[in-house]
Amino acid sequence: MNGFFDIPSDLQHSYLGLISWHMQEALIPVLFGLVLALPIGLLCVRLNWLYPPVLWATTVLYAIPSLAFFVVLIDYTGLSRLTVMIPLCLYTLVILVPSVVDGVRSVPEETNSAAAAMGIGYVRRYLQVQLPIAVPAIMAGLRVATASSISLVSVGALIGNQGALGNLLTTAMLYHRPLLAVNSVVTTAALAVLVDALLVVLRRVLTPWQPPSHGTSARRTSTVADASPLPESVS
Repeated sequence: MNGFFDIPSDLQHSYLGLISWHMQEALIPVLFGLVLALPIGLLCVRLNWLYPPVLWATTVLYAIPSLAFFVVLIDYTGLSRLTVMIPLCLYTLVILVPSVVDGVRSVPEETNSAAAAMGIGYVRRYLQVQLPIAVPAIMAGLRVATASSISLVSVGALIGNQGALGNLLTTAMLYHRPLLAVNSVVTTAALAVLVDALLVVLRRVLTPWQPPSHGTSARRTSTVADASPLPESVS
């Protein structure tokens, strides 16, 4: 039966296996990208002159097609998952580095001055004071980087079937089964939406001091205004 979840045996993975594989290739590069972006962001905030060339370099890396990266990396990493994940990690930097820098720069100067007056060193201040306040900006960049990474994993299908769910696209053409392509697109989009929702929940957990949303605050203000008694007119 050529059903939606009927995965050809030559892919050597079940439907759930492809999802697990896809998430590994998508999320591990984002995690390493964040680990790289945090110290790079610290340097860019500390040394203002460094930020423009770093931003230029990350933009250039993002502009390099993934196939060009594959051609260079294949000689060193072969037709492996690592060949797919290295470019994805580099692509995240163009999003995560500005998010870290903008988040840290948004910390009020009074907060930095108070931390410095308490004798907190720069690195400790960065980790314990600035980063927690910068979480909303960093999480916003992380959401974009994660969605982008989930979608770009499929390109790995062009090198030794390393594209996880993207392998269904090439298999759909091979076996003339367009339903497999639909499966790949729908599942990839669903994963991106699901992970984005989880990141929103994580942001709320990490920033309990932030209001849930602007819309909620607006509704709450409107309710309070409606409940307030109107002043009597003076005749």
